[in-house]
Amino acid sequence: MREFSHPARHLLPLLPLCGKTAATCNQTAGLVQMKDFETLRNMMVDTQVRPSDVTNFAVIEAMLAVPREDYLPDDRRDVAYAGENIEIGGCRVVLEPRTFAKMLDAVDIEATDLVLDIGSALGYSAAVCARLGEAVVAVEENPELAKAAEAALADHGVDNVAVVEAPLAAGAPKHAPYDVILVEGGVEVIPDVILDQLREGGRIAALFEDGALGTCMVGHKVDGTVTWRYAFNAAAPVLPGFERPRGFVF
Repeated sequence: MREFSHPARHLLPLLPLCGKTAATCNQTAGLVQMKDFETLRNMMVDTQVRPSDVTNFAVIEAMLAVPREDYLPDDRRDVAYAGENIEIGGCRVVLEPRTFAKMLDAVDIEATDLVLDIGSALGYSAAVCARLGEAVVAVEENPELAKAAEAALADHGVDNVAVVEAPLAAGAPKHAPYDVILVEGGVEVIPDVILDQLREGGRIAALFEDGALGTCMVGHKVDGTVTWRYAFNAAAPVLPGFERPRGFVF
């Protein structure tokens, strides 16, 4: 903070030009920033979610309610509502709002559903799902991300999410079976151990990557078999453990 240079007053901090105390001005700035994020959140829904044929009011309401910026690294908060995947390091992303909303719309989470959220990163997707289903198990293999997710969820009073630190491709079999499984990133294949955790009649959504092309597919489990159907086009980096086995190269 700037200070006067006069010898007799060199210890007195310079008051802000607005005539208010520094604490009051900082509080005001914080409220303005919160208001700006709220405006951006509404714009996100109006320009990215609604025009993408997302008609489930519960999904729209949840995305309007959850502060996306609070579930991102500090240096990514300013782009929280951009219409693109947000890189958070280590070839990981937080899915763009359009993609995430359409996945939620496709699996149609009900109030009594138990949801498995794979690759939850800092907890945004889990926080949204928590407003739709009865409970969420959020799997994250990066210890720092898992710890940050727990802290952010606690800060916002989200008490129906359990963060599990484990390999993404392992899921969380202890709490299975799940009514809905969401994979928050790209996949080339989905391990059987994940499909085994889906309840009979359950739904799973994932982004299947084939080179530069990506397709969201939604699976329904009937008689122990998951049948997939096309939902929409979208892409994301392939998550660790969901790569297609590579053949030997000589």
